[in-house]
Amino acid sequence: MVIVGAEKLEYLIRRMFERAGSENEEAGIVSSNLVEANLTGHDSHGVGMVPRYINNCRNEALTVNAHVSVEHDNGPILQLHGNMGYGQVIGGEAMALGIARSLELGVSIVALRNSYHLGRIGAWGEMCADAGLVSIHYVNVIGHQPLVAPYGGAEGRYSTNPYCTAIPAPSGGKTIILDMATSKVAMGKVRVAYNKGEEMPEDCLINSDGERTRDPGVMFREQIGALLPVGDHKGSGLALVAEILAGALVNGGTCVPANQNSGTIHNNMLSVILKPSALGDIDYFQSELTGITDYVKSARPALGVDSVMVPGDPERRSMAERRATGIPIDDRTWREILDSAEVVGITETDSLEMVDQPRRVAS
Repeated sequence: MVIVGAEKLEYLIRRMFERAGSENEEAGIVSSNLVEANLTGHDSHGVGMVPRYINNCRNEALTVNAHVSVEHDNGPILQLHGNMGYGQVIGGEAMALGIARSLELGVSIVALRNSYHLGRIGAWGEMCADAGLVSIHYVNVIGHQPLVAPYGGAEGRYSTNPYCTAIPAPSGGKTIILDMATSKVAMGKVRVAYNKGEEMPEDCLINSDGERTRDPGVMFREQIGALLPVGDHKGSGLALVAEILAGALVNGGTCVPANQNSGTIHNNMLSVILKPSALGDIDYFQSELTGITDYVKSARPALGVDSVMVPGDPERRSMAERRATGIPIDDRTWREILDSAEVVGITETDSLEMVDQPRRVAS
């Protein structure tokens, strides 16, 4: 395990993306987003993704320096094309358009198709919430073999199809950011456990025979297993809804076999962005928001629980801790990052110097 300061880690990752062909601004946006995911405790969407991103740059499964295109603009409805650019850039540009339209008209519906990996969807919810807006996001994932079994199934059909709702903070309060995979865990968390040599929690995975297992390695074999849906039939149903809304309705494609073979991470996202004052009295909204949040958090904690939290609290706690102490990276992920840096022409010695790490690394 290594512990790396956020600023130094972001510098290394930015240099890697610059060497892979990104202009300085793009490299900065992507590296900042990935490191922020680690800071918020979502290592599954953090710098551990860098080797795959670099590989997809090299095989042209993503387009460097691409920007979002407006295909149709019909008042509150925006149909956008991501041109398979970095989702950290495409997602930000899409949300900026949607936010501006919502502030003007009270609502926007943003239909984004053909983006490369959009990263942590909560980042786009936070962007809307910071502008004082409520947002709802449905995402589907195609371009590779399915990873998540439908309820009652013994093999994958979906990917992890994230869902996110973000609610702006009332005066003196905090934002509510519900950002979740429709599987019990994100695939990136399986990768993190696999790299650490740890078992997964119970009832998250099945092997290729459809049997329950705690071994994350079943997702990294020639015949892979599958993740299980969160909430059983409920999560499975929500994954299907995300597939239909983000994939079919947005015209980006669903996870049918014809869309599984491009060897990339292809995201589509349907976002609904709402201005609270367009729906009712803003003071009433904020008062009730404060009241219900405080009431929920006032519940007596269960045995072994320090305090009751609401969505967004764990991320804020992790952010404070990791900014103070650094970002932990398991040895296998760190080795993959160093090897990926070598691929784009940054020696291991230079990488270690950039992040003030000693020469000793895991083999």
